[in-house]
Amino acid sequence: MIQLLVLGDARMAQALVDYLATLGIPCELTQSELGVSVWLADERRLAQAQQEVKRFLSEPNHPRYMEASWQSGHADARIDYSKGMTDPVTDFLHQAGPLTLVVIIACLAIYALDAIGLPIFDELAFHPTLAQFTDWQAWRYVTPTFIHFSVLHLVFNLLWWWYLGGQIEQRLGSGKLFILLIVGAALPNIAEFFASGPRFGGLSGVVYALLGYSWLRTRLQPDCGLAMPPALIGFMLVWLVLGFLDMLGTPTANMAHLVGLLVGLAQGWLDRHHRPG
Repeated sequence: MIQLLVLGDARMAQALVDYLATLGIPCELTQSELGVSVWLADERRLAQAQQEVKRFLSEPNHPRYMEASWQSGHADARIDYSKGMTDPVTDFLHQAGPLTLVVIIACLAIYALDAIGLPIFDELAFHPTLAQFTDWQAWRYVTPTFIHFSVLHLVFNLLWWWYLGGQIEQRLGSGKLFILLIVGAALPNIAEFFASGPRFGGLSGVVYALLGYSWLRTRLQPDCGLAMPPALIGFMLVWLVLGFLDMLGTPTANMAHLVGLLVGLAQGWLDRHHRPG
């Protein structure tokens, strides 16, 4: 066997090995005081393995590696995966760009202000009537996105925003995420107003825009840098259908979800020839 490299993070080493396995490059791991060594089992694949190691070192946090580990579910009992792991807060921050974090903080702050009784909903809710669509309070097309009505509603949306928005911002830039945020908020909010009136809120329309965008970009341009496991898109589509069937047991902004998904798909189609910078 040939040693390809030594890594200090056991989980990153396992993710690399899992990814190499998907390419037909068999490798093994061993652990020592210096770290975790990645060994090539088939010397005939050395040139390809070295090329993939070089690519890994240039972008070790690319979703393709963790995606390979999720799909394989493999772990080596001889390896202590607790060594070299970052703490949860560092990992959370590492996978989120500045816009991702600003939106998370804004949603948390607005929820806290509403919880202590400040009239935040009245200031941020959608236009109360159709006649006020053209007044100067243009922020109302977007700000309902930051209002949440329960802890579960808030946490569910923020986790999806962090996972999908963080990927897009890290791989494609804050500008692209900002466009998806604004358009993915305004158009779904307008649609939801006509479907159910002005009393709605939540980030889920934007989440569906990010979902549709990430899914179509990975389908049309697999090397765009985004990852969208099929199980996740399947879960969210089932959730969308259950909402329209009124089977979730709670009021749901179904039209905002659907229009958000369409916004994301449309933007993904428009960006199909764009290469990541």
